[in-house]
Amino acid sequence: MSMNIFRLAGDMCHVFSIIVLLLRLRVAKNAQGISLRTNELFLLVFVTRYLDLFFNFFSIYNSVMKVLYIVSTASIVYTIRFKEPIKSTYEKSQDTFLHWKFAVAPCFAIALITHLIGSKRFDMVELLWTFSIYLESIAILPQLIVLQRYREVENLTGNYIFFMG
Repeated sequence: MSMNIFRLAGDMCHVFSIIVLLLRLRVAKNAQGISLRTNELFLLVFVTRYLDLFFNFFSIYNSVMKVLYIVSTASIVYTIRFKEPIKSTYEKSQDTFLHWKFAVAPCFAIALITHLIGSKRFDMVELLWTFSIYLESIAILPQLIVLQRYREVENLTGNYIFFMG
C-alpha cells in the first residue's frame, strides 16, 4: 500500500484535531461546548474500522495511526465521562442527540443491507468496516448541535471542529 499525500494530510488534520481537543480539555479544565456523544461515535467508528489491526499488517505508519486514533479518542471519552473537574462541567442537557437511535442503528441497518446486497459471502469485519464508513459521515452531528445551542464557540473548540472536518 503506497502512501497518498491526501491520506497523510487527512490523517494529520484528524490527529491535530484530537490534540487540540485534548489540549482544550487540559487547559480549560471543562467540557463546556464539547459533545461526549460525538466522541463516543468516533470511538465506535475507530474500533469497528480498525479490527483488522489484530490480523493484518500493512505498515508501521498504518498500525501506529490506528492505535493512536483508538487510544486518543478513548482517552477523550474517559476524560469527559470520569475525570474531575471536567466531568462536572460536561452539560449533558446540551448534548441530547439520540446517537444510538438516530446514528448507530440506521448506519448499521444501511451497512447490513448494502453488505448483503453487494457481497457474495457474509464477512463480519467487512460489515463493521462498512458501518464505520457510514457512521463517520454523521458522527460530527451531535457536536454541531451542541455548538448551535451554545451559540458561542471558544477558539480551541472551533479549531477542533475545523480540523475534524
